[in-house]
Amino acid sequence: MSVAIEVVQEVTEDLVKAFGRLLPQLSRSAQPLDGAALRALTEWPGNRLLIARIDDQIVGTLTLVTFPIPTGRRAWIEDVVVDEAARGHGVGAALTQAAVELARADGARTVDLTSRPTRAAANRLYERLGFQVRDSKVYRLES
Repeated sequence: MSVAIEVVQEVTEDLVKAFGRLLPQLSRSAQPLDGAALRALTEWPGNRLLIARIDDQIVGTLTLVTFPIPTGRRAWIEDVVVDEAARGHGVGAALTQAAVELARADGARTVDLTSRPTRAAANRLYERLGFQVRDSKVYRLES
């Protein structure tokens, strides 16, 4: 079973349907994304929306965000989700490795991501791929 990774170049109905299936697996509070919302996401400067396919079906996604700051170019991996039916087949690893390669090609000094402690398998994956836990606090201000 081979996993193919793509950077989304065009928003299709297939992509909209896949997000309708995948996004609820990531967050119960996330609002569904229509074609216009996905186009806005893919067209935003610094964003790359990656998808993973197995047998031509979209089974996972992540968003890579790169941006310059005074201390250098940085990258964040956000909203990683792999379809429950495709977990354990290397989809998350393939998506993450592709994102890291893109970030490095962009000159990013670091690639960061966050993962809830309850996501044990995901946390093991990130550590296996070389990510290290940082002694930091993440703060959030709701708008």
